Amino acid sequence: MDPVIVVGAGPVGLALSLALAAQGVPTVLLDEGPGEEDPRPARTVVLREDTADLVERLGCSTLRDEGLRWAGWRSVRRKQLVRAVPLGEEDGIVPLPSPVHLPQHALTGGLRAAVVAQDLVTMVPFSRIDALEQDPHGVTVHTREPGSTWWRGSYLVGCDGARSTVRKLLDIRFPGRTAVERHAVAALRAQLPWPGEALLHRAPPWRTGGAEVTARPLPDGVWRLDWLLPPRGELVTPDALITRIRDTLEGWCGETPAYELLDTGVYTLHHRLARRWRSERAFLAGDAAHLLGALGTQGLDEGMRDAENLAWKLAQAWHQGASDLLLDSYQAERRAAVAARLRAADQSLPILRGGAGLRTLVPGAARGHDTLLADGHLGCGPLGAPPSYAHSPLSPPHAEAHTAVGTAPGAPVVDVRVTAPDGGTVRLRERLGLGHLLVILVAPGTGVWDRRHWLTAGVMPRLVDAVDALPVKAELLVTESYPGATAHTVLLVRPDGHLVAAFSGVRPAELLAAADAACGGGSDTAHDGQPRATASSDRTADVN
Repeated sequence: MDPVIVVGAGPVGLALSLALAAQGVPTVLLDEGPGEEDPRPARTVVLREDTADLVERLGCSTLRDEGLRWAGWRSVRRKQLVRAVPLGEEDGIVPLPSPVHLPQHALTGGLRAAVVAQDLVTMVPFSRIDALEQDPHGVTVHTREPGSTWWRGSYLVGCDGARSTVRKLLDIRFPGRTAVERHAVAALRAQLPWPGEALLHRAPPWRTGGAEVTARPLPDGVWRLDWLLPPRGELVTPDALITRIRDTLEGWCGETPAYELLDTGVYTLHHRLARRWRSERAFLAGDAAHLLGALGTQGLDEGMRDAENLAWKLAQAWHQGASDLLLDSYQAERRAAVAARLRAADQSLPILRGGAGLRTLVPGAARGHDTLLADGHLGCGPLGAPPSYAHSPLSPPHAEAHTAVGTAPGAPVVDVRVTAPDGGTVRLRERLGLGHLLVILVAPGTGVWDRRHWLTAGVMPRLVDAVDALPVKAELLVTESYPGATAHTVLLVRPDGHLVAAFSGVRPAELLAAADAACGGGSDTAHDGQPRATASSDRTADVN
């Protein structure tokens, strides 16, 4: 089998290549640039709990070294504190997960370092594609820099950004809304009154505050400040931005403290959604497939979820063949999830930005508006929560053996502690992304089992036989408890951490049917021979 070709070496393309490599799939990563990114302190990203865990699983260490988990969230309107929310662990309680905030160049650099250490990823700088051809067995692309080269792949994924060449070559439309929001941005080092906490200040009482300003902390006393600008007309000159900075710092601190200005910028947010995310053996992911970001939502979060969703499906196709249903489910699940996010943002904008329309649905209370805005920033509700694939084409039909637990079918599972076959206890999320299903038995009291013999205890022998009979590889785990689950409940979980179904007891026939449905109902073709070790061994290159 030829490697998978990934076009674009931004965070999404890097993450997808690493996720495929973790599942034994070689990739050729075509990077239009030189293979590095210039530092821009004002260009930062916020990763929610699920995407931060994904990035760490892929071997990126910069979240710990250069990222900061917020300790809290504050909402202020004029001079009044509207809401204060603690984040992360507090006295053993986790009220809300804490997002991770870091410079985008640090995230990209950490992912690139992980790629360099990965033998199954071949990254090629200065490789701009200008032609793409498909046939029933693979994809061929041509790059024009630095020489004229043809590359052959089994599949191709365009992760090449908002101006995606892959999307244009596939003739896929990219409709949406332009200039949904505009922001002036500054990164600076200063001492602010709420160290480690993020702030949303609506209608600040100073002249240059505008409608809204946010402050989000980074390590080493650095902050990113964002001012919401009018949709059109206001030109942000350097002098005007310095005035905004001084007035804002004085408004928060009582006087303008000493500060070090690191970087500034102005950016415009667009909302767009590609009509199709799959064209035969070619796919779109990240900004090539969608643009969003108004009201605190994060497009990179959704791009990382694209990569995690697509990786295990392409791995299944590469190793064993896959049905069209499995490959089509990427678009069905991910496009629907992003479309719902965009609808929620577009419906909330008139309410929060003083327009008409849906404004009447939410009274003018600052707390109601704050909840909507906090959703996007903190990863909650329709603007920010991880998606659920309740209506996925991979959902198994309902069976009498199915039982309800605290997680709905299609939703991400709770990150409980589990016992692995080797007897070690790990977090459930540590077992994701390896290309196989997870079967989890809820068995209270397993903490006192003899871990050398736990596979032979109680109902385990019958469950071991049921897992061995599944049509795809699955890993058997045990947990002491799971929210809403009774003893001997069996959970079936996808490689990307979404619940397929829960069963009351060991039900081999129903478990097999659900596993078959979750993997697309079988494969169209079987691949001959063994997967090859590296991307370059399957690459065909012709230099003119």
